[in-house]
Amino acid sequence: MSLPYTSATAEADDLGAGRPLPHLDQDRWMRPYGPGPWRVGTAALALMLAAYLLFAALIMVAAQNTRGGALCLAVALLVIMAALRMLRVGLWVSGRGLRQTSFFSTVTVPWRKIAAVRTAQQPVKVLGLPRTVQGQALIITRKSGGSLRPQLTDHNADFLGRVEAFDVAADAIEGWAAELL
Repeated sequence: MSLPYTSATAEADDLGAGRPLPHLDQDRWMRPYGPGPWRVGTAALALMLAAYLLFAALIMVAAQNTRGGALCLAVALLVIMAALRMLRVGLWVSGRGLRQTSFFSTVTVPWRKIAAVRTAQQPVKVLGLPRTVQGQALIITRKSGGSLRPQLTDHNADFLGRVEAFDVAADAIEGWAAELL
């Protein structure tokens, strides 16, 4: 199985025979799946709240209340940053390794330090909440013996209700691992 997005080559008329397309760079960090509807919907609601806060800041500044306007502007900017960070959460791959991005932290593991990438049945959290159910998770085991926290599950904000999409994403990441381990 060839790496996703890297096996295509340009025609001889386009860029030259055998050269990869410029947008198919293996060293670029990419997420092999799109953000799911729960994640996008939550970010959209947060951005709508930020729009209301920005409008409130405008009204407050127009009413000569600069302190209240500045506070609304600061809260709106925090909400916008949180929404954008929420959209970046996930598992990213490149030719250098795996990058697990959560809301507050990012862990990057080079391919040479990864022992195995596999899908397993185990208890998983529903939408990151404390409640757990039986589901599938992509388990990334390090050569040092530990494993990363399961970021990719069939019950997270990207794949809740979309089991087929989870299977495709897990297969893509396992394909990267099979090629690069």
